[in-house]
Amino acid sequence: MKLLLWDIDGTLICSGRAGERALVRAMKKIHGIDTDLAWVDFRGRTDALIARNLYAHHKLDPHPQSLHDFLEAYLAFLPEEMRTPSGKTLPGILDILEKVRLRPDLRQGLLTGNLSRGAQIKLEHYQVWHYFEFGAFADDSPIRNELGPHALRRAREKFDREFPPENVFIIGDTPHDIACGKIIGAKTIAVATGGFSLEDLRAHHPTALLADFQDVDAFFGVIDGN
Repeated sequence: MKLLLWDIDGTLICSGRAGERALVRAMKKIHGIDTDLAWVDFRGRTDALIARNLYAHHKLDPHPQSLHDFLEAYLAFLPEEMRTPSGKTLPGILDILEKVRLRPDLRQGLLTGNLSRGAQIKLEHYQVWHYFEFGAFADDSPIRNELGPHALRRAREKFDREFPPENVFIIGDTPHDIACGKIIGAKTIAVATGGFSLEDLRAHHPTALLADFQDVDAFFGVIDGN
């Protein structure tokens, strides 16, 4: 049995920058600051780390309660911001998720920098949340490379079995996804549907590299070792 662990933004969906707009609104509500996020590199970062970087940028005290209130405000604004016409499920994803669901030799979960509630808000909006029974999230750690062990532990608890590294695939669109997969010895599938080109991703030596997921057979060729 093989385990697939998916990133969200730039891999499963494009939210049309909904998260960024929700963060801007949260900063205004909690701290009265009109912030500009043009300087922030969101790609592959966790929500928790982005929040801390915003606090450092604006010289705010990163007190746990303050960060909690800020992220709660972000989550409150996110559903409204998801209703942008520019967001979408990325091509091929629905076919892949459904085929994985129907295969008895595959299990899938999330390994994402989103907070768990943020992940649910985004994926429920596009009606794909039900494909994922568990995951590792920014709630577990602000450091993406620490999320893999959380995902493996939850998979073990959920399915009552071990998933050896050679049977685990980390799927994402950034070098951070590749790195966090390598940390746990997993295979990595990098896809150039986010902010990094094929050349950018190739430099980090993923197990497999795809331009997108429109060729569903090519994706399963990687999973099945063809």
